[in-house]
Amino acid sequence: MPVPGGTTVNLDGRKVSVKGKLGELSLDVHPRISVLQEEDGIAVKRGSDVKEDRALHGLTRALIANMIHGVSQGYTKTLAIVGIGYRVEVKGDKLVLSVGYSQPVEFPIPKDVKIEADPKKLIITVSGIDKQKVGQVSADIRSIRPPDPYKGKGIRYADEKVKVKEGKSGV
Repeated sequence: MPVPGGTTVNLDGRKVSVKGKLGELSLDVHPRISVLQEEDGIAVKRGSDVKEDRALHGLTRALIANMIHGVSQGYTKTLAIVGIGYRVEVKGDKLVLSVGYSQPVEFPIPKDVKIEADPKKLIITVSGIDKQKVGQVSADIRSIRPPDPYKGKGIRYADEKVKVKEGKSGV
């Protein structure tokens, strides 16, 4: 896989480190998989064609590609809050959500993830260099108030389509 300009990949035994303009990530590679540095990029090789080795080969290739993309461009997920009276704001290192509970919910913001909130449009933007962490933080925020299947209210991904069910009176 090619490595963009401004990004360096270092191989140290079983450890792959990727450094770019946005930060640095590292990965410990499984012993049955080898990572080689070539003139045009990085190559991931496997020892045999056993099913587990093929799976580890694809996983390692995808993880390294995600690390390269993350340190060069970063990842972003956008969440939308739908509901009357719902509010969102960032206070210090906490995301404060008023989403219909008796008390506001305070969500601690992890150190290597950046969260921005637009209180006017009720939009939350989660960004960072680690794809897994950005996705997990987004899923954790969404789980505070998942979309209601009957009214459509709640926290959803910006590109998520919520299928609203008909109530029991709509026979």
